[in-house]
This record gives sequence, structure tokens and C-alpha cells, in this order.
Amino acid sequence: MTSVENTTAEPSGPDGSGPGGYAAARLRLLREESRSGPSRRSALSALTDDWLNALFTRAVRETGVRGATLVAVGGYGRAELSPRSDLDLLLLHDGRAAAAALSALADRLWYPVWDLGLALDHSVRTPAEARKTAAEDLKVHLGLLDARPVAGDAGLLAGLRTSVLADWRNQATKRLPQLHALCRDRAEKAGELRFLLEPDLKEARGGLRDAAALRAVAASWLADAPREGLAEARRRLLDARDALHLVTGRATERLSLQEQDQVAARLGLLDADALLREVYEAARVISYAGDVTWREVGRVLRSRAARPRLRRLLPGTREPAAQRAPLAEGVVESDGEAVLALAARPDRDPVLALRFGAAAAQAGLPVSLHSVRRLAAQGKALPVPWPAEAREQLVTLLGAGEPTVGVWEALEAEGLITRLLPDWERVRCRPQRNPVHTWTVDRHLVETAVRAAALTRRVSRPDLLLTAALLHDIGKGWPGDHSVAGETIARDTAARMGFDAEDVAVLGTLVRHHLLLVDTATRRDLDDPATVRSVAEVVGSVGTLELLHALTEADALATGPAAWSTWRGSLVADLVSRVRAVLRGAAPTPTELGIPVTEQERLAVEALCTGEPVLALETRHEDDGVGVDLVVTVPDQPGVLPALAGVLALHRLTVRAADLRSLELPDRLGEVLVFRWRVAAEYGALPEAARLRTDLVRALDGSLDVPARLADREAAYRRRRGVVPPPPRVTVMPDASSSATVLEVRAPDAVGLLHRIGRALDEGGVRVRSAHVSTLGANAVDTLYVVDPDGKPLSPRAAARLAGAVETALR
Repeated sequence: MTSVENTTAEPSGPDGSGPGGYAAARLRLLREESRSGPSRRSALSALTDDWLNALFTRAVRETGVRGATLVAVGGYGRAELSPRSDLDLLLLHDGRAAAAALSALADRLWYPVWDLGLALDHSVRTPAEARKTAAEDLKVHLGLLDARPVAGDAGLLAGLRTSVLADWRNQATKRLPQLHALCRDRAEKAGELRFLLEPDLKEARGGLRDAAALRAVAASWLADAPREGLAEARRRLLDARDALHLVTGRATERLSLQEQDQVAARLGLLDADALLREVYEAARVISYAGDVTWREVGRVLRSRAARPRLRRLLPGTREPAAQRAPLAEGVVESDGEAVLALAARPDRDPVLALRFGAAAAQAGLPVSLHSVRRLAAQGKALPVPWPAEAREQLVTLLGAGEPTVGVWEALEAEGLITRLLPDWERVRCRPQRNPVHTWTVDRHLVETAVRAAALTRRVSRPDLLLTAALLHDIGKGWPGDHSVAGETIARDTAARMGFDAEDVAVLGTLVRHHLLLVDTATRRDLDDPATVRSVAEVVGSVGTLELLHALTEADALATGPAAWSTWRGSLVADLVSRVRAVLRGAAPTPTELGIPVTEQERLAVEALCTGEPVLALETRHEDDGVGVDLVVTVPDQPGVLPALAGVLALHRLTVRAADLRSLELPDRLGEVLVFRWRVAAEYGALPEAARLRTDLVRALDGSLDVPARLADREAAYRRRRGVVPPPPRVTVMPDASSSATVLEVRAPDAVGLLHRIGRALDEGGVRVRSAHVSTLGANAVDTLYVVDPDGKPLSPRAAARLAGAVETALR
């Protein structure tokens, strides 16, 4: 039995004001199984109103005080009384009654409340005193915004409410930043409600305090919170608090582990997990509404601060419209947010939602609420399998690092994520009972992708790493071993995303065995050859091993501080080193050079005959839908790679992939460099091949200063405060080729990246015999086969110097 249920009914007074009458009626109300939620809170508030009104009427009669009113403030003022809520009361008076009479009146009101064992927050003030106190104390001001009369002269409160509300609106530019700081401080102390195993329903971020703060912001008329789902979210948290009070018999806000099953049962939910998921979902709605609202408050405050300066500088002129800088096709930056361009057509562009999210995350910008809702309402579903651009945009979004989280949550709040990934619904807001875990399952998956983004320099396929990070725990929404279930879901999802069969198999392996390395390293004898062989048999290739190693680290780092340590990392690294040795012993010799196709031979002959570059721009789209093919043949000479890469960058062509081969044709003098590029226009249509050829000729003869032009272009655009990517990494691959030195370059994709690499190689005095360029999302992975002027591999020392020079050029 709870303390509420154990309340002993005492005889009431003749007017029903006695504590016993109220207590008995209160107990009956709380025991009514048919009444719960808003109905019970409203009835409890009304019952309390009647009791206090009777107490007030009798007290006034006994003390003779006139010109006073009893006021409910805060939660009681909103008629949101939970079973053990305290009562926030203000005795408001006009200042004419004697101090002794007022004290006697207050005693007749406060003592019956205390006698019943209810918590009471009380004060006695005139309207002027209340207004002055509100001006000095933000919390008092917030409480008075919800003030309502319980008994006495209602007109006395009406004047105060008018003044307090006017003060709130007039002082909004000062008060709202104070309120925002209060919310941030509270969140820092109480944590994020939707990720806590024992959340504070009131104080934690996304809790009832934040919901009340959003009401205060709306009252300022400066901004308003998104209304969709907000009232329902508040109701869920209040219902959970009601049930918690009834279970514990205490005025507690913390949903402790040992009480969650009982609270769930009172709410008619299956179990504690169902309860937490409902609470987390409500907190997510309130947190998201808070993010959007406070961002809008900041925008309005900045706008107001700028207006006086504009009037002083430009009297009589209109405020200029916000600049709209392009971010991607159909996406622009406006007033510090990523928004859809005016010409964007969500109903005709199924990739737009992913492109929008990727562009926002890469620029480190929040997304416009209006734009996300427009995408949700008008967006066209992606075809199955996805087009290649959709996969690339997803990888770009996941690879943006920390900004991914805010963008992902905004898309998820409007249902766009579950539309793209239907299996996401099962892990959304799903709690993890293991205390090692910091996050819910869905947030953990996103956090793993964030951690993986910092490790993409270590793997040959960043796209597979980031996709596996997003999906590795997707099976936790299903019964049984989540790794086994997750493999099935991951394979199905990867196929729908359009990955080929080989990539689908790799992703399935990564998800199925994402715990293999850490479990083996910490639980098995690594000196036993059978241990290493068993891991090698599961992994199958060095590339998959690299991916699994990075995924293991990202997963652990995203789990929580207790899941990863230097010791664990060293054990896993030792295991990976041993398995790599086994796998390399059976690895086939890579094929370095292929036979050029007939068209490339024809272009090569033409280039040798004319002595000038020959370009063929194939407007035919590739099978994967990414860009078009550009074939360029140039007589071998110094500076070709930086010149051509620089010209493409000047023409705003994004390089998706490239292949360079040095070709020596029979019966011909000299060699020809054959480039096959897969490019896409950054904005608009592709340039004509003739224009590209003209600029390439000028770049090669020195009449076009490519470095200067690229520097001018970069300086013309304001640098955005966006993602800080991991630094570039240049590695010498000593065993990759016996006839050339192989450099592997991993760096964030950027304008002129290949140009800078090519210049560094030219300055190093080496020839590029073969190059293989791949841009995966926001990452570039370039493999370069270089030789010295005599056509021989570089010495280890020379190779190390060259790698350092390229890395320096990229930094």
C-alpha cells in the first residue's frame, strides 16, 4: 500500500473544508481505476480547488481580511496535479490589511495543507511585490505565467497577470537567454532523459521542466514550439509521473529501476522496456521541439539586435533579404540553416532528402524545420534498389562526424528515416539495459557511425564501414541473437540500397561478427594457432579484416567510456596483426595493369599523332547512375595529372572515380597517358568537351595558372564552420607491387585535391605509372603507382620522403 492509499480520513468541518473530508475524497479519486491521465489530474486539481476555496472562505470570515485572493501557480496553476505533487500557492493582497490579520489568514491556509502531509511552496505578497520579485527571480516569473485564481478577489490577480505577462514580453530579449541558460544548466546536471536508465521525468533534458519552458517561450510571442506531438509527449510524461507517485507513495520524479515494472503495470504496458521506450519517445519529441524553438529564438534575437544598426547605417531602407548560398543541388544555406532551394521539387527528386541531410551535415548546419516537413509531406519514395547517388549521399551524411547526429534526429523526428530504413522503427528509442551502454539502440547506431567517420582513413572502403556502423545492432529490435538477426536485416537492407552481391556479403559478415575481434582478443589464447586461424576463416580477406577492426573500435567508443581502453585496444590490434599475417600468406598477386579498350587505343593514337590532348566526354550515364565518363589521352609529359585535375576542379566537376594508365603502343614513339574519369557536375550541366580541352592545353603550356585560379575560387566563398575531418593519411604499401612504389592516399574530398596530389608528385620527381581514384561519400581513397625517372621502384627512404611530401601538401 502506498502512503497515499494509507491516508487516514478525518472528520471534515461543516463546510467540508476539514482535512479528513478532502483526504477521503482524494483517496477515493486516486483509487478510481477508470480515471487516469488528464482526467484524474484535472479532477484532483478541481477537488483541491474546492477544498482550498472552503478553507479560504472560512479563514476570511474568521480574520476579517478583505482584498485578498488565493492564487495557484506553477504546475498547480496549470491544473496538472499528480498524486504527490506539491502545492504552489500565492496569497495575494491589496496591502490594506494589517500584518497580524494577514499572518492569521495565511496560518489558516498553510497549516491544514501541512497537516495533510502535502508539500507546500507558499508566499504572501501584494501585486507590486509579486511583480518586483518576478523581475528579480526568473523562476518566480515563470510560475506567475501560469497563475490562476483559486479563491477570493479574482480581479486582483487579473491586473497582476496582465502586468507580469507584459513584462515577460517586453523583457523577452533578456529573459529568454536566461531561461535557455537555465535549461542548459539543468540538462548538464540531470542528463538526457531519453538515454537514462533511471531518468528524472522533470529535471532531465526533454522532461517536464523543458515542456514548461516551451510554454513560456510561446507566451513571449517571440517564437513558438512545433506543436505536432508536443501535447501528447507532455501527457505521457505526466501519466508516468502519476503512476510513479502511486507506486512509491512519494513525491519523486526519478523512475528507478526497481519501480519500473510496477509503473508499467499501472499504465497497462507490457513491461519496463515498453515503459522506458514510451518515456524516451516523449522526451525525444520535447527535446527536438526545444532544439527547434531555441534556434528560432536565437535567430529572432540576432535579427532584432541588427535592426538598430541597419537603421543607423541605412535610414529609410528596407532590411536586406537573407543570403542563400548553395550547398548542393536543391539545397541552400539561409540564415544559418540548411533549407530547400526555391526550385527544389521533393515530389520529383527521390534522393533530395538524403542530399539535403548530407549537405547540412557536411556544412555543420542545422536543418530547417519547414524544409524537413516539406520533404516528409511531398517527398518521393526511393526506388528499390536505390540509385547510386542515394547510397553516396547516405555515406556522406554518416561520414560528417558530430553534425550527423542533429541532422539525423531532425529527419527522424519527421519520419524520414523510417521511410528510408523501415527496420529502424524497431530500434527507435529502444532502451539498453546494460549499464555500459550510454545510448538507446538507435542513438548508439548513429554514434557508432560518428566514431567510424574518424576511422575511415584506415580502411579501403569507407562506405562499407559507415553502412556497417549504422546497421551493426539493427537486430536488437528482434528476438534471439541480435547479430544473427542483424545479418539477415543488413543483407536485405544493403541489397535494397543497391550494393552489389560482394558488398552485401561483406556487410553481412561485418554485422554478424561485429563482436568477434573484441570477444576473441579478450577471451581466447592468441598464442594458440587455432584461435587466429578461426578468425581468419570467418573474416576471409584483409579488406574485411580492416573494416571489422575499425567497426570494433567505433562500436566500443560509441558504447560508453567503460567499453574501450588502451588495454582492450592493444589486445584487438595484436589479434588483427596475427590474422592479417595469415590472410596475406594466401592472398593472390594483384593485377596492376589491364588491357585498354579499343576506344582508348584510338584516342591514344590520335593524341600521339597530334601531340595534344584528346578528350571524349561520353554523355551516356553509367550503369550505377553516378556522373558520366570522360576519357582523356595525353602524350606523356610532366605535370599532366595536376593540370587535368585542376581543370576539372575549375569547371566544378566532382571526381567520383578515376583510372590512369601509362600506355606504350606498338610501333609508336613515346608513351601516352590514358585517363578515364567518372565525373559529375557540382551544379547544373556538364561543360563541353571542347572547353575542357582548351583549358587543359593552356594549363599544360603554362598560359592558365591553375593554382592561382583555384586559390581565387576558394577565397571567393566564405568558409563555413562545418565538419573537422580527420587529417589526410599517405601510406607506402611495400608489398603491393614488385615493379612500382605504391602510395595510398586517404583524405577528405575537397576542391583541387587531386591537383595538389599531382603537384606534390611532380615536385618529387617521380612518374605516375598508374593511378586509381575513388571518392566514397566525403572521402577520397587514391592509390598511386609511381616510379623514378628510370622506371624503377623508389627506395624505402625515398618512398617515405615522397609520402611525407604528399601528406604535407594535403594538410
